[in-house]
Amino acid sequence: MIKFSDYMSEWLYGKDGYYATYKNIGKSGDFYTAVSTSKFFGGTIAKHIISLVDEGFLDEEGVVCEIGAHHGYFLADVIEFIYTLRPKLLSSLKFAIIERFDSLQEFQKNYFFESFGDAIKLTHYKSLSELKCKNAFFIANEIFDAFPCELYYKGKSARVERHEVVFDVDDEWVEQKAKKYHKDRGEIAKGYEEFAIEMASSCKKFEFMSFDYGEMQARPDFSLRVYAKHEVIPFFDENIKREELFAKSDITYDVTFAHVKDAFLEAGVEFIELKAQMVALVNMGILELLEILKEKADEKIYKQELEKVKILIMPNFLGERFKMVRFRKA
Repeated sequence: MIKFSDYMSEWLYGKDGYYATYKNIGKSGDFYTAVSTSKFFGGTIAKHIISLVDEGFLDEEGVVCEIGAHHGYFLADVIEFIYTLRPKLLSSLKFAIIERFDSLQEFQKNYFFESFGDAIKLTHYKSLSELKCKNAFFIANEIFDAFPCELYYKGKSARVERHEVVFDVDDEWVEQKAKKYHKDRGEIAKGYEEFAIEMASSCKKFEFMSFDYGEMQARPDFSLRVYAKHEVIPFFDENIKREELFAKSDITYDVTFAHVKDAFLEAGVEFIELKAQMVALVNMGILELLEILKEKADEKIYKQELEKVKILIMPNFLGERFKMVRFRKA
């Protein structure tokens, strides 16, 4: 019997899985992300990191760590803006990436060397359990939707046979989670609890911020879908050819942030807030960064970046659908 979570894990993270090798993101890939849209996404996080240092929560010698970096573009953008806004921090902050795949680690190392030479020392870890530190800022983009999930339908969990989904498995853990989040059907994420415990154990004092699509309360239906060349294919579409899409496309679902919140609370980590990406980025100063650009760059460059930032914050683009969730352990 293959449980659906094992099937999804193999699809995304198996030896030949979708995320096991480098994939283009953006126009030439299967989907867009906030990182691929504008450098000012990372710039806003840089501004927030500086504010954490100024308020005394993050030490100047603290660790800035991205989890699941893929290209490494996000952390590189953060570093670039720290250099612009507070260059002296680059000589004291430590930078790290959690990345399980050797091939992606190598890509990230090469990209950082091309971007910064020897000016930035980047440390890689295969898992959070390898990182032990006193003080850190953790950042992730679209990580919780990439955790394998179980599928649940009216008391039964799913198994997979030759890419066909069958709901006939009794799974007490899944059923308990479904009842807790008032679902009679949909996705139940696996691994949030272990992830939260791992982070809580890796660092004594930290803030963790992540961006993802979803809502605090669980959806009442299935959101599982496949992204292939910017086409969105519902997983239960009668015309879907799963065997052809398997490991060659992204598979994802909407995040139930109440589940994420509960996992971190159970691990002893404080929940700070959940906000729409639009509100979060504006509150952290993305418009102030644009004003700095307006003063120092020509009008054409400013207008180009302004249009990109609009995609990040406008409700009809990424601004409302994506959420920022933030936790702290002090």
